[in-house]
Amino acid sequence: MSQQTNLPNFKPYIPATSVIPEFTLRALIMGTVLGMIFGASSLYLVLKVGLTVSASIPVAVIAITLFRMMHKLGAKDSTILENSIAQTAGSAGESLAFGLGVTMPAILILGFDLEIYRVMLVAILGGLLGILLMIPMRRTMIVEKHHELKYPEGTACAEVLKAAAGDSSRDAAGESSNPNAQADANRRAKIIFGGFFIGLIYKVGNIALKGWKDTVEYVFPAPLKAGSVGTEISPELLGVGYIIGPKIAAIMAAGGVLSYMLLIPLIKFFGDGLLTPLAPATKLISEMNPHEIRGAYVLYIGAGAVATGGLISLARAIPLIWRSLSSGLSDLSWFNRSQTTNTEQKTTPRTEQSIHMKWVVIGALAIIAVITVATPLHMNVLGALLILVFGFLFATVSSQLTGQIGQSSNPISGMTVATLLFTCLIFLLMGWIGGQYYVTALSVGAIVCIASSVAGCTSQDLKTGYLVGATPKYQQYAILIGAFCSALILGPILLKLNDASTVYVPIQQVAPGLTTDVSKLNESAQLQGPQAEQDPESYKVWHKTDNVQAPAGKYLVDANGKVVYLVDPGINGTHNTRPDGSEVKKYDAPKAVLISYIIKGILDGELPWALVLFGVIIALTLEMSGIPSLAFAVGVYLPLASSAPLFIGGMIRWLVDRRNNKLEKNQTLNEEEKQAAGDRSDGVLISSGYIAGGALAGIVIAFSAGIMTDFDKKIGDWASSNNPFFNGPYADALSLIPFGLIALVLYIVGREKTERSEQQS
Repeated sequence: MSQQTNLPNFKPYIPATSVIPEFTLRALIMGTVLGMIFGASSLYLVLKVGLTVSASIPVAVIAITLFRMMHKLGAKDSTILENSIAQTAGSAGESLAFGLGVTMPAILILGFDLEIYRVMLVAILGGLLGILLMIPMRRTMIVEKHHELKYPEGTACAEVLKAAAGDSSRDAAGESSNPNAQADANRRAKIIFGGFFIGLIYKVGNIALKGWKDTVEYVFPAPLKAGSVGTEISPELLGVGYIIGPKIAAIMAAGGVLSYMLLIPLIKFFGDGLLTPLAPATKLISEMNPHEIRGAYVLYIGAGAVATGGLISLARAIPLIWRSLSSGLSDLSWFNRSQTTNTEQKTTPRTEQSIHMKWVVIGALAIIAVITVATPLHMNVLGALLILVFGFLFATVSSQLTGQIGQSSNPISGMTVATLLFTCLIFLLMGWIGGQYYVTALSVGAIVCIASSVAGCTSQDLKTGYLVGATPKYQQYAILIGAFCSALILGPILLKLNDASTVYVPIQQVAPGLTTDVSKLNESAQLQGPQAEQDPESYKVWHKTDNVQAPAGKYLVDANGKVVYLVDPGINGTHNTRPDGSEVKKYDAPKAVLISYIIKGILDGELPWALVLFGVIIALTLEMSGIPSLAFAVGVYLPLASSAPLFIGGMIRWLVDRRNNKLEKNQTLNEEEKQAAGDRSDGVLISSGYIAGGALAGIVIAFSAGIMTDFDKKIGDWASSNNPFFNGPYADALSLIPFGLIALVLYIVGREKTERSEQQS
């Protein structure tokens, strides 16, 4: 069955009958290298703040620019499908980095070491598994749900590629011979790249130059004490909100309103008079601000809601999933049809050719086998089966969520939390408790986290390919290669970042005279990082698990049993000064802290199950009311500041579509047709530019922050003292001015297509 059969009105930019250069070596190499670079910068970002932005669009923009530079030097001009392959291969690094940064630092918090083989295995196996699981889901998620799932970054990326398409691509698309089509293509390019530069300049002025605050917030006094509203005033989130539309954006924002205007004030109201901390928090509620209350309590509620909403969403999608699996599994009768497979492949339209299902099954089984026998993962058969089950479950949910709200807002950490909740609960029922099962549970969660993250990224790429007319199997080859290469370097980078900020604290500062039995210690180690030059000696390693006499953690012990150093890791460490007085910047990895709490909480019997069940009840109540719970649950889990700009973008889309439908007299169209008409508006083009410019600037700024620390500090100090937009009594209100301007530009551009068409008619 072809795409045209499912969606008779849909035509990709490059028709299935056109064959132009696509899976070329230069496109594959360029995309893979860019993916490795973006993966490294994204890993830095997720360790600092726990967030990343989708790299697909920035990779596409850079690849297009590099190809054009090569063309000016005499190389053959690139095609849109080559650009698509480069973008696809380069997108995997960011999603891998997020999965690693969210999960693997929890090993340090739990008292274990970051072993290079463990980190690399988790990255490689999780990445490849996520891609393989999405291959049979392509028809369901990308083709059959084309109008339902927008995949905002994927749609935006397709517009970037089409706007920059060269002459050969336009010839294949049938546009070169049509002067009006050529003019329209040039107009689209101007709009999208205009939006790109607006987003880029805005983000640089906002973040790098500290021109104004990046998040504005108002905290309410009594009687709504601790209630707050806020928004991250970023162009990329505004653009995502416009593309996903008002319905999903409003539902997400409603979840944030529930958290920040009801749950947090309720917790503050009932807990303000407590004289002791209420678990799981370790601080008095009366002393906590709204964000601390969210981190201590509401995150668990949101995790329960996301897990329940994901399960319900999966249950609803089972018929479509089964049809996709049945179609794919029918190909597994290759034993009897080996001679007809090639013939069938030739008769299948180019835009429908995916990797054969038999290779998907063989690959998935091979990955599970490696997971089971790999000793660094401390895995058993049950753990491997849990990875397969939860991997499929949350890869599907991740794809659907990415289609609704975008990759940047996809709550992968929430799915990881849900995986750990179920995994640790099963371990608890099996009687597998205590520290020896920490690594097994974390390995399950880490691989599922990476698989879910990469599945969402793969879905965006396949959506881009679907819109531009790429060959799916070539995209799948590209992202498999890109993911594998990125996984090879992200592990060493993670270890180097940790080593560079690790502080070896002399034991005199912690517990003078502390000793241990060196005969019971087998592992040896040397100092790493800057302090290694002062002390090249080799020591025995003691993993202390209790807080008796000294804090739990990793210690280095000499041959006489005397403890010499406490090893304070660079990620989530607490000591910021080395013995020579030099300052050290630590990485917070905030979501890894939550994951470590969940593993220890369940396996040590300390998880706040009541909070998780509150989230379950919220999701079930919404479903009983006829409201899709998953998008709402995501809003409960994410900060309101992250969903508010999506809501603003969605409302601008609602105003634009409402006006345009009235002017164009589209009252005879159904809602799906009106939505499709809105998807073709100029507002989607400039939104795509906003996403591209903002995302690219964010990644570059994150990467340079670790290098230009002095510049960043000087700019920050100057802005804090002299810039009323950044720090002052009216900074929040003033910061809304530049955000309001780009929102106004979005609204005006969104209306222009209708006005122009009326004039032409």
